[in-house]
Amino acid sequence: MTTDSKSDAINNIVHFFLILYHWIVGIILTLVPRSLRYKDVKDQTVLITGGGSGLGRALACRFAGLGCRIVIWDINAAGMSETAARVKKIGAPVFTFQVDISDRQAVYETAARTKQIAGPISMVINNAGIVTGKRFIDLKDEDIDKTMAVNCTSNFWIIKSFLPDMMKVNKGHIVTISSVAGLSGGPRLADYCASKFGSCGIDESLRYEMKTEGYDGIHCTVVCPWFINTGMFDGVKTKYMGLLEQDYVADEIVSGILVNQEIIVVPRLIYFLLFIKSFLPTQSSYYIIKLIGGDTAMMTFHGRHNKVKQG
Repeated sequence: MTTDSKSDAINNIVHFFLILYHWIVGIILTLVPRSLRYKDVKDQTVLITGGGSGLGRALACRFAGLGCRIVIWDINAAGMSETAARVKKIGAPVFTFQVDISDRQAVYETAARTKQIAGPISMVINNAGIVTGKRFIDLKDEDIDKTMAVNCTSNFWIIKSFLPDMMKVNKGHIVTISSVAGLSGGPRLADYCASKFGSCGIDESLRYEMKTEGYDGIHCTVVCPWFINTGMFDGVKTKYMGLLEQDYVADEIVSGILVNQEIIVVPRLIYFLLFIKSFLPTQSSYYIIKLIGGDTAMMTFHGRHNKVKQG
């Protein structure tokens, strides 16, 4: 056996034991209350896209309560003002910037102004999203372009704007609010699922890249919740799993972020369903979708005021 072959064999053995080690650690950590492992985020600056309403607003208020400085990006100026008022009432500094994140140049320009006014960003939460809820055949080209731009490709422009500063100090956190729709397809959600699958891919690729390049102080978290009762999915009806309450999801997200959890799926039952789906035939997987009402959930969808909005 050559020297290179021996080295490869040793590396393979080491990697095997590291896989086993981290698997055991993961099991042990599930038994330890997350509250005992929280990191301190006081005085960090948290940027939240789509923070003018819904889940983004809830996250802004929670991080404000933890002593963070809050930066809100949204296309909705009135919504941002309401969020800012709530954050100020909590007692945290807040900065608001109106921006259409589907506009790449606007993102870069707003990022430059943000850093100039609010200072270095410690955590980026890519939360803004839109949904059309149309049949595949009824999707207009501009619907698809907008959904992909807001839910997926904007993440590239936003992360590229703030990641270099995090890399300089090897410290930061990139959070991607994706969806269960980023892990499994569904009727009348083709453009939405495609965008959310994409955002999951961005997160996982970036996470592995940071690890490979030695940036152990930069954390990446992807969040995949079921339908949330924020108005964005008004009208959606499922059989056994109703819409999740916004406060519950926000609490789960913040708790996961504070322990640097890399994948947060809400509710946890989805982990089990995804596990089953991973080895079942596709026909069987379809009946899992039918079992929970995912095949008809979007039939009654009308969304927030019947308009496609960021947030």
